[in-house]
Amino acid sequence: MPLKSRYNANFTGDVTYGRNLISSIIVLAVREIKGVASLQGKGIRTEMYGNTVNVDVFINVEFGVSCSDVAFRVQENIKRSVETMSKYKVGVVNVNILGLTMPDDNDKSPL
Repeated sequence: MPLKSRYNANFTGDVTYGRNLISSIIVLAVREIKGVASLQGKGIRTEMYGNTVNVDVFINVEFGVSCSDVAFRVQENIKRSVETMSKYKVGVVNVNILGLTMPDDNDKSPL
């Protein structure tokens, strides 16, 4: 359904999504997941094929969490976020865990 302006009833337009918008959605989706310490390097890479986006994310995880659990939750959150906030469908989400972040020395809790 075309958009109509309140100023001119005959006006129609399109909504376009920039690559930076999709990247921002993905970064926010990754940072929401408990157990993700940080994005590493460039953090994400996207490839667009029509209305489908394929995603590679590069993360560090916190010590003591299940890497497979964190990766699964990252995949699910990226898919849900991109598909609800844009017109795009998510093809594949590759989660690359590149490092492990140890607790701060200030944290004296037992391992």
